[in-house]
Amino acid sequence: MDRGMAAATPGTHRERAVPLAPHPDRLLPPEPSQRNIARRLYDTVRDLPLISPHGHVEARLLAADEPFTDPASLLVTPDHYVTRLLHAHGIPLADLGLRDSTGDTGPAQPRDVWRTFCEHWHLFLGTASRGWLEAELHDVLGVTVQPSADTADELFDELTARLREPAFRPRALYDSFGIAVLATTDDPADDLAHHRALAEDPSWSGRVVPTFRPDRHLDATSPGWTAALDDLAAASGIDTGDYDGLIRALENRREHFRAHGATATDHSAPDARMAFLDTAQARRLFGAVRTGTASADEARLLSQQLLGEMARMSSEDGMVMALHTGSRRNHHPGTLRRFGPDTGHDIPLQAEFTRALQPMLERFGTNPRFQTVLFTLDETVFSRELAPLAGFYPSVYLGAPWWFLDAPRAMHRFRDAVTETAGFYRNAGFIDDTRGFCSIPARHDTARRVDAAHLAGLVAEHVLSEDDAAVVIRDLHDRQPRKAFRL
Repeated sequence: MDRGMAAATPGTHRERAVPLAPHPDRLLPPEPSQRNIARRLYDTVRDLPLISPHGHVEARLLAADEPFTDPASLLVTPDHYVTRLLHAHGIPLADLGLRDSTGDTGPAQPRDVWRTFCEHWHLFLGTASRGWLEAELHDVLGVTVQPSADTADELFDELTARLREPAFRPRALYDSFGIAVLATTDDPADDLAHHRALAEDPSWSGRVVPTFRPDRHLDATSPGWTAALDDLAAASGIDTGDYDGLIRALENRREHFRAHGATATDHSAPDARMAFLDTAQARRLFGAVRTGTASADEARLLSQQLLGEMARMSSEDGMVMALHTGSRRNHHPGTLRRFGPDTGHDIPLQAEFTRALQPMLERFGTNPRFQTVLFTLDETVFSRELAPLAGFYPSVYLGAPWWFLDAPRAMHRFRDAVTETAGFYRNAGFIDDTRGFCSIPARHDTARRVDAAHLAGLVAEHVLSEDDAAVVIRDLHDRQPRKAFRL
């Protein structure tokens, strides 16, 4: 073996750079005949336009179209899949570029963040993030050597220079990724100025739509709830000091979002329970919570009532109701105080849908205007609850494996768990759910490879023909997300 390319213990010095070359058959079956089927299926969808119905890339990025400054702020700092694992190995989040709101430390310099990431590249072995990162670096940014302590500075300089080139500005990358539609996630009080700027820009031909995310206005248990209602009042011009005013303000902002192209709402409630109180009860409950005389249980009940109102509104205005439930948000209070939410410490909870959703589905489950997409972090409910619900109610679609379950093997388990009960066509396709712009094509490519591998196994078992599998995989990555999210 060439001594310069000899294998090294992870994290130790290597005498020269190791090539970065993702295998063309990655994630495809190892058995040759199935692999050949999977290759053919993958080839039918590898270049399909990307449908991204849920994610966290901001419209501002494309409206401004400013060059990315450096690889650390592009690939490391905004991606909590990356920062959380590095943090688990003892690296402070401030050293990864996250801004410390307490002022104890300033954010690290991008070159230092990048060095830290490269020095710990081996920590991502075996993770879904490693595959995405390799694809981002190699396929999007043209990197041909693996990150390491030895290559960190050279890669930083190479990528910083490359990101200044016109081909690597946000709009040019959007086009090169082949994105057909990109849905952002937006607060109801947002004026959507960046969406409007894109829509009015004659040089822009892409499609970027907002998604109505009212969580902070619905969570009556949050200390910031009354301030959120004030923001909503300012945006809508409607007094939110009573229950009726809050409902009118939410309806007003939904209409504002629909006028800017929104087709869906998104909710990250702790669980799927909703309440449907009569108006008099809801008014009394709102008053008690607003004045601080309600119990914690009453505040939770009001939150569930407001989520129920969102379902009622969706049954009337046709906006798809996506439910991302079952996460204990901001598990570490100290990290929340210092670095804010969405910094990697959301942890899955056990989920329950059958009883929780019955009141909603009793009212709206067969309403042709109502549509919901259900996501969970608890894969034990895939076959027990979600597939049977989607296998009966025409309004229910199964959301893709999400957050901790958006890894290749979990995607296979999802298909095994739900398909025999609900088939392929009660599924909403794939969502990338990412804050990392350059990870969008990488994540979609992963899903397409996994689906090709899964379907190849069914073809080899003669469960379906290869012709049928070719139609299914194309529908999963084009027709189904468009249909489920009414895009």
